[in-house]
Amino acid sequence: MTTTAILGLGNMGKGLAKRLAGKTELVLGASNPAAATEFAASVGATVTDYKSAVLAADIVVLALPYGAALELAGKLPLNGKIVVDISNPVKADFSGLAIGHTTSAAEELQAAAPSAKVVKGYNTIFASLFDTPASATANVPVFLAGNDAAAVDAVAELVTASGFAVEKVGGLDGARLVEPVGMLNIRFGYGLGQGTAIAPTWLKLAA
Repeated sequence: MTTTAILGLGNMGKGLAKRLAGKTELVLGASNPAAATEFAASVGATVTDYKSAVLAADIVVLALPYGAALELAGKLPLNGKIVVDISNPVKADFSGLAIGHTTSAAEELQAAAPSAKVVKGYNTIFASLFDTPASATANVPVFLAGNDAAAVDAVAELVTASGFAVEKVGGLDGARLVEPVGMLNIRFGYGLGQGTAIAPTWLKLAA
């Protein structure tokens, strides 16, 4: 069975861990592992420091804000690892994206960890969706972008296991398109008061 490390135990990290419990070998990476032992036990996972979690894993999910993920990417032993970037590089005041159009958070992480296989995903999903039944999100897409086809396929299997649909958008430069969708979702949810029980969908209509 594939081993998946989730680094960061905020709402997104914990929510994804709950959805993946029993579907992959889970190891959680935390800045304070001792404080996360109870949660780890609740999802059948082990918890350790970031570096040890990475070393134990096949797939590493960076469930961290963009700045923290970028800082860690250059320090962790990510060579050959499949790395899932779920971040949106939002400005401090959430008024928009800090970078975009000519690059993306995912591409900057790839540059910081050039031997990793970075895949963009989950950035258009609010954490509250993880607490709904999987049947409610079965048709909600997670958009995946990555340069390594096998890595994208592996993350697609993880997405399916976590109860979401998969939409592949091509190479990692596709993150330049996906991250603004994440920002649009944030605007609908917070700026326009629609709340977090929302998600973008992708309709395929008959010709």
